[in-house]
Amino acid sequence: MTDIATPVDRGLFREVMGHYPTGVAVVTGRADDGELLALVVGTFGSVSLDPPLVSFMPMKTSKTFAKLRECASLCINIVGGEQEELVSALARRWENKFDGIDWFPSPSGDPVLADSVAWIDTRITDTVEAGDHWIVLCAVADMAVTNPVAPLIFFQGGYGSFVGTSLLARLEHRLLSEIQEADCARTAVEDLAHDIGCEVTVYTAVGRDEMATVLSASAPGIDPENGLAQRVPIVPPIGDSLVFDLPPEDQERWLAKARSVEEPGRQLYRDRLDFVRAHGFLLSFLPREGGAAYEGMRDATHRYANGRLTPAQERNIRERVVESAVDYTLRDLEEEETYDIGSVVLPVRDRAGGYTRTLRLGQLPRRVSGTRVREWIARAQEIVDILERGAGSDR
Repeated sequence: MTDIATPVDRGLFREVMGHYPTGVAVVTGRADDGELLALVVGTFGSVSLDPPLVSFMPMKTSKTFAKLRECASLCINIVGGEQEELVSALARRWENKFDGIDWFPSPSGDPVLADSVAWIDTRITDTVEAGDHWIVLCAVADMAVTNPVAPLIFFQGGYGSFVGTSLLARLEHRLLSEIQEADCARTAVEDLAHDIGCEVTVYTAVGRDEMATVLSASAPGIDPENGLAQRVPIVPPIGDSLVFDLPPEDQERWLAKARSVEEPGRQLYRDRLDFVRAHGFLLSFLPREGGAAYEGMRDATHRYANGRLTPAQERNIRERVVESAVDYTLRDLEEEETYDIGSVVLPVRDRAGGYTRTLRLGQLPRRVSGTRVREWIARAQEIVDILERGAGSDR
């Protein structure tokens, strides 16, 4: 064997290997005393077809694996792209890992996480020492695919999910249907954009993490390139008019994307959810630098819309959005007071009665009275009514 003369830097090793995606799995077991165990691994893989063998590689320092290796059997759960929060919860907990988590027993009695892509019932056959990890070889006793969706993967220090061309095609087909539905408001959207002198856009949610333009109009002299992109990540402060009507756990998932925001800032986002629920609209305000406050957010959304991104690039974009200089403080509009409004957003119901669309007014005139802003909101509400009637939703 050739000796390596120069030690490899640990940080460099992690960076280079982080550019290769690995699947995420949860290894579960039941200790002799009945304790339910769970270990998140990013090193699971197939080893042999004949006989059927799989493997995973836990850290030597893992106290959970020290218990798992004593179990009579283990179940390996291949988790889906929508189970990131569940995986994070299991990784954080030291005990009572399955509190509040839905599962059912494998044939050997080990936990199978509900909504997992697949489960594999196994027995440990060998444990091999490998540096700071163990290589654990497991014989397969039983297995099944229970939820054939895109799996969760770990790449460049973050979780993500694989999206195949067939899924993209389904998303594009759904978007085409949304575009056709929104066309009923085209004339009203164009009239409002011209009357105010702004940009008016209808967005629709595409999954839980993105919204896309289905209808847009701009007044003469308004450059759409100076506004948000046609595809926008749903990251605080973006998306409050979509998530306000969702269950609390979905709202907290949205808030968790603003990792750099301390609790007072997150409370403002929660207050905005309450406000739009009560009033049906939300405003943002421009600080002294005016429209330049949107530059970071605008540039981030245009980078996002340019194509597929690595997890590192997507994290950077989320940070740019969250760090926007736009003022989202809630204020009472005084009739004679003047304001620099950054945006007006209103939630729009779909056919099923859910709020999956947003009407947004941007690039608005400066220094306008509270009375005029309320007129904008009233005009925008008329478009919301047209869109909801066109979708056949009951208000």
